[in-house]
Amino acid sequence: METRSAKRKKMAQIVANDAKAATDRISDLPDAVLHHILFLLPIKCVAQMSILSKRWRHLWCTFPDLDFRTLDPFQISSKNVKFLEFAKPRQPLDLSRMDFISQVLSMRDKHSDIRVLCFRARLSFSRLNGLIRRAIRHNVRELDIEASTVCTDDYFNFPRCVIGSESLRVLKLKSGFRLPPSSVMRHGFQSLQTLSLSLVILNNQPSLTDLFSGSSFPLLKTLNLDACFGLKYLHVGCRALEDLNLEKCYELEGLDISCAKLERMRLVRCFDACSDKSWVKINAPQLEHLCWQHNAVTDMAMFEPSTLLHEVTVGFYILTRDNSRSKLQSAVDLLSGLSRVHSLSLERQTIEILSNNHLLFQPFYDLKHLQLQTGFNKSNVPGLTCLFKSSPTLNTLILKIIHEYRIERKEWNRDLWDMTISEGEQYWESQIRTLESFLQHLKVVKIHGFLDYENEVALAKFLLKHGKALEEMVLHTGHCNARDTLRRQKIRSQMMGFSWASSNAKVAFQ
Repeated sequence: METRSAKRKKMAQIVANDAKAATDRISDLPDAVLHHILFLLPIKCVAQMSILSKRWRHLWCTFPDLDFRTLDPFQISSKNVKFLEFAKPRQPLDLSRMDFISQVLSMRDKHSDIRVLCFRARLSFSRLNGLIRRAIRHNVRELDIEASTVCTDDYFNFPRCVIGSESLRVLKLKSGFRLPPSSVMRHGFQSLQTLSLSLVILNNQPSLTDLFSGSSFPLLKTLNLDACFGLKYLHVGCRALEDLNLEKCYELEGLDISCAKLERMRLVRCFDACSDKSWVKINAPQLEHLCWQHNAVTDMAMFEPSTLLHEVTVGFYILTRDNSRSKLQSAVDLLSGLSRVHSLSLERQTIEILSNNHLLFQPFYDLKHLQLQTGFNKSNVPGLTCLFKSSPTLNTLILKIIHEYRIERKEWNRDLWDMTISEGEQYWESQIRTLESFLQHLKVVKIHGFLDYENEVALAKFLLKHGKALEEMVLHTGHCNARDTLRRQKIRSQMMGFSWASSNAKVAFQ
């Protein structure tokens, strides 16, 4: 007969077996599932879990996503990395001589591929090249490296071992490095889909006219070039390219983009503002999104219109001493190339150039949404008028008024809103005939930074009076006190009660 003590022991054994089985059920999950779970943790935690068992040690040695950006490998104590000493447990790990990342790569399973390798480090070129070579041997698919040389006066040479890699899909390098000759690079990267290069030294080869040609980078879809020092001429013609980003290429004088599949393009802080022979040519029939910000106006611009152009942001400038006819014509040609856009946003300097030079360009017949950033003084009014004339089917207008100097707000004056015709309103009344189509289609107006100054009130009153289709006007005045709130209520009641308002637009203050 089984004793009470034996029953307790049997029951305890059953509970222990159930607990062990529960633990094993986690460990028995497929490698891919556990790797996905571990990917959500910092890499230091993943490494520490490798001491749990041989199973978890195997998971660490085959872990495909090595993102070291969450830690500083040069500040890790030996106490924190002793769990890495599986191969030689009795030998102390000397971090002064062995790089942490090299240690992780050296202990990997020979047959395990690396999906992602990301790190930020300050190291020598030989060590950087060695790390990349190891990753290439493990068929790395994505390399994201930000490195600085230990010699502050030196630069890195571009690691040539990546050029012939068949597994590499994404390459992101941020460092002061020199590119090899185009003849070496353009025959490699047959599988690359994303290339991002930042802090490139091109003093010895300022012209990249054949690197990104139609026959090179056959699968490249995304190209990012940032801070390319010495770059003067660039041609981009990759046949599969869909996304192009150029930023801080201050010395650029010539840009030729001819990509049949390009959908998104972003150019920020590019072109030599002091050059008198700069040019840009763009032929992208599939272009949908364009961001053109803080760029110097070139001396010549050729922009083939895209019928698919949906959203565009434009901001360019001209040096005061270089307000030449060629640059003004170039600005006109650039805007004319955007004639089929549906949503357009213009920065302040662009409107100032339009106002000061009375430029004429092709109308935006498909434009439905227009956002303008302006100081809204008298000198900007001609530019605004020009844009309104060129937007005959516009539905939504957003004005963002920038007030450079803090000026005491004038007390609200009902005379600004009654039948009295101010100087500003006289100007807008004189433009009724040329703005007829604009006024017949405009439905929504939003004015940010509205402080009831004469120019602002004149435009608001004009649009309320003559906007045939106007449905809503929102005036954003910012923070206000109780007195301002009462004042807004007075203005709104007066505006809604004016007999001259031809629209039934709702007026809101926010």
